[in-house]
Amino acid sequence: QVRLVESGGGLVQAGGSVRLSCAASGRTLGVYAMGWFRQAPGKEREFVAALRWIGSSTYYADAVKGRFTISRDNAQNMLFLQMNSLKPEDTAVYICAAGRQYAPMLTNNYDYWGQGTQVTVSS
Repeated sequence: QVRLVESGGGLVQAGGSVRLSCAASGRTLGVYAMGWFRQAPGKEREFVAALRWIGSSTYYADAVKGRFTISRDNAQNMLFLQMNSLKPEDTAVYICAAGRQYAPMLTNNYDYWGQGTQVTVSS
């Protein structure tokens, strides 16, 4: 199994920046894509960004393009999400996911999920 642990969330002012981290451990050989999703209270889980591990292709939701950057550290099995120009509507629990390469923007593509880290953007 794969364990994912997020960190880096917190309270930030609108326009500010936050970097989230996700550490993967366990049986990671079957992980070919990792991504970030977010879920606000009372709302459905929403795709944010994803990365295919081989080739490093990246994918972003329209709402975050130009503001968020997903990246990785191969040696440490770490995934990052640099979030700039934050808006109040970015407020959510941000959840790290690991899974298959085929459809990185879809929830069903992922087999493993972290517990999430709260990001709150104040106005």
